[in-house]
Amino acid sequence: MDRIDAMKVFITALDEGSLAGAARKLGRSPAAVTRALTFLENHIGVQLLHRSTRALRLSEAGERYASACRRILIDIEEADLLAESETKAPRGLLTVTAPITSGAGILRPILDDYLDLHPKVRAKLLLLDRIVSLVDEGIDVALRIAHLNDSSMIAIRVGEVRRLLCASPFYLDNNPPIREIVDLVGHQCIANSQLGETGWSFPSRTADRAPRVVRFTPRLIANGIAGTLPSAVEGKGVTRAYSYQIAEHVERGELRILLPDDEEPPIPVHLVIPEGRLSTPRVRTFVDYVVPRLRAEFSRRNAICARR
Repeated sequence: MDRIDAMKVFITALDEGSLAGAARKLGRSPAAVTRALTFLENHIGVQLLHRSTRALRLSEAGERYASACRRILIDIEEADLLAESETKAPRGLLTVTAPITSGAGILRPILDDYLDLHPKVRAKLLLLDRIVSLVDEGIDVALRIAHLNDSSMIAIRVGEVRRLLCASPFYLDNNPPIREIVDLVGHQCIANSQLGETGWSFPSRTADRAPRVVRFTPRLIANGIAGTLPSAVEGKGVTRAYSYQIAEHVERGELRILLPDDEEPPIPVHLVIPEGRLSTPRVRTFVDYVVPRLRAEFSRRNAICARR
């Protein structure tokens, strides 16, 4: 049996979550999938999977081997693509990851338009509010909203986002005014666990002092913007969010920005690409297409918030 083919079966089984799913995906019988996995385990001499017909669980050795297999299969696909003429249309699977809100609301429509232009390219969009290993997970491009550590990966800046306080006009009209950060004490606060559950930090107004922190007992804590923003729009309290998350609500007059002079410094937004991946036609054309559009969209949303 071909070892590369067995690796493909192994990775497909992991991605599909079961042997039956891998069989359907590959158009093979369950017995053929099982034979391929058995061949691979016999070749290596260790068990890779604890498996049944319904569920799979990687062994410790299987976790390390899966990461290596993904890299090998990606390298093989890239070698095939690079051997082709540069004039040929991009093709193959493009894997992209992004935070949930920016990925769904900003990146996904641009990705859809790119796929319309390049029908031989398929895409997998992984929306995750956590950092993943691009190489180990076989990811071509990541949208990252963070200060990046130095690495060998390519990083292309596409914008910046701001952390803003906001509340609805209804809430603000029916509660004491908020003119300084100390005024937040006693207000109904809606906390996003990613931006502070029991307090919000603000930069010092002098260079030699620590950041100013306002502590509160939140009315509501949620683990993402989908849990906090609707409550703020409905007039339940004050919340903190990123500029790109609230821009449309601000533009419609559903939210007002508070204390703009006390904002923390902006956070950069980058596209991150593993070294060597940019040379493949599907990744190169996608990056060329998406960069100017992302820059325009993040700039537009920041401008909306800056006007209010």
